[in-house]
Amino acid sequence: MGATEKPRWLRIPFTKGLSKEEFSWVLYDWASQSYVMVVMTTIMSLYFIQAAGMSSIDEETASAYFALGNTVATIIIGVMAPVIGTLSGYKGKKKLLFSIFTFIGLMGTVALAFVPEQLWFLMLIVFVVSSIGYSGSSKIYDAFLVDVTSNERMNWVSSLGFAFGYVGGALPFIICIIPVVLAQFGVINMPLMTAYRIAFIIAALWWVPFSIPMFKNVHQKYGSDPDAQYIRKSFINVWTTFKEISTQKPILIFLIAFFLYSDGVGSIIRLATAYGSTIGLDAVTLLMVLLVTQFVAFPFAIIYGKLSQKYGAKSMIYFAIGTYCVICLIALFMNPARELRTLTIMFWALAMMVGTAQGGIQALSRAYFGRIIPKEKSNEYFGFYNVFSRFASILGTTIFGVITLLTDRPHYGIAGIAVLFVASAVIFKYVPSDRPGSGTIV
Repeated sequence: MGATEKPRWLRIPFTKGLSKEEFSWVLYDWASQSYVMVVMTTIMSLYFIQAAGMSSIDEETASAYFALGNTVATIIIGVMAPVIGTLSGYKGKKKLLFSIFTFIGLMGTVALAFVPEQLWFLMLIVFVVSSIGYSGSSKIYDAFLVDVTSNERMNWVSSLGFAFGYVGGALPFIICIIPVVLAQFGVINMPLMTAYRIAFIIAALWWVPFSIPMFKNVHQKYGSDPDAQYIRKSFINVWTTFKEISTQKPILIFLIAFFLYSDGVGSIIRLATAYGSTIGLDAVTLLMVLLVTQFVAFPFAIIYGKLSQKYGAKSMIYFAIGTYCVICLIALFMNPARELRTLTIMFWALAMMVGTAQGGIQALSRAYFGRIIPKEKSNEYFGFYNVFSRFASILGTTIFGVITLLTDRPHYGIAGIAVLFVASAVIFKYVPSDRPGSGTIV
């Protein structure tokens, strides 16, 4: 079946012309985003802060611990990423590694539902393990992009992945917040902490079935044959690939800029709920804001994909960076001492702005990188892309955690992340243009 033929079994809006492999790849974003929305972004942070509160830890300190926990997970997967990328470059290993990390993510998510609330430190450790599993699988998933589509279609297919991911994250989230809201208002006789536990189970149950097409239909096309010492050589190849990248100026410049703005984006994603809770917003308000954000992000991810076909991914990424700079500037004025109604309106505004840019900047970055690297070495190169992606949030979460601990003003911490976006904009100026007709990137 050709890449532009519509499979007979496929009758979903925006997917016209996708091959079975492309659609199966897109669907994994739909599946795994249940973890991002339920665990990484919303429920886990609320659950952890309340659990830590049972041990007499104030919200500001708990928020800082949660941010630093995210930093630990980021460091671990970031260090592992280049070796994972090299190993997955061997034929027959890419799907195996993808399966292993997916399993770790799923089991970690389920385990969160069974950690006693008073063991908040153990809870944080389990969260870190689940985050490593999800992150490892998602990074190998990114590298599969070159196996399922062509250079000309990467912007569109990548954008669809993020777009469908937002809806795929929102739907199980809606199911999860029903018991949370009912327990919050005493409509049902259930402790709020129990409702949070149920949410983790729902996230795992959503992740499993929608991943099946990815395992069944997506296969590795590019790679080398493993020999008897391929594991040892994979460590050697990490250094070889690093030296190759360091001599290819466009790729190196892109990765540096990508690291900086992805760090800002990742930090805001991870800290949004904890930040909102710290400034006084209740759990129900936070959940509803983030739910609406998902549905705002869906059309805008598609819009970014469409506009990139006319203006190029570079121009659209620049626009998204500018949007995040404005977000950080507005956050600077969100002093927790202000009236709660004002803070609520400002948080809603920031969340909607994040929704317009988040999917677009991530999808087009993935596609842009996939187009400028050699396909035969896509796994190795994406391994380093994943290093820069996974370390993306280590600076931002650390900036937030340190500034919040020193000043006791979380809005200063969020505003401090702006420096990452400004620096990335300066560096990103020097990457090649991919605007149609520029003749720079094919």
